[in-house]
Amino acid sequence: MATTLRPRPAALNLTPSAHARIADLMSRAPDGAVGVKLSTPRRGCSGLAYSVDYVTEAKPFDERIDTPGGTLFVDGGSILYLVGSTMDWVEDDFTAGFVFQNPNAKGACGCGESFTV
Repeated sequence: MATTLRPRPAALNLTPSAHARIADLMSRAPDGAVGVKLSTPRRGCSGLAYSVDYVTEAKPFDERIDTPGGTLFVDGGSILYLVGSTMDWVEDDFTAGFVFQNPNAKGACGCGESFTV
């Protein structure tokens, strides 16, 4: 009996706006960058924050999400905090940045810089 594998769904969903922003970042990436990486370092009042940075190499346990404009890596140690989340890029008159709808977050600080799970 042969095992049938179905495509594994992405751990993180990206909106069209997030796809476009990743493409924009990669078009201006420094030499040697292979993509951008999302991680959740310990920071802020609530404990964890979202961080997006250029990366020059893929780590073995990082989740790889190929987008039309480049590759998004999700830190292997952060993936459990992010499964099922949606990543969006939002711009208005005063701010611009990635916004996350994270079903795993149990709370956030008042300034919106960090979250807790």
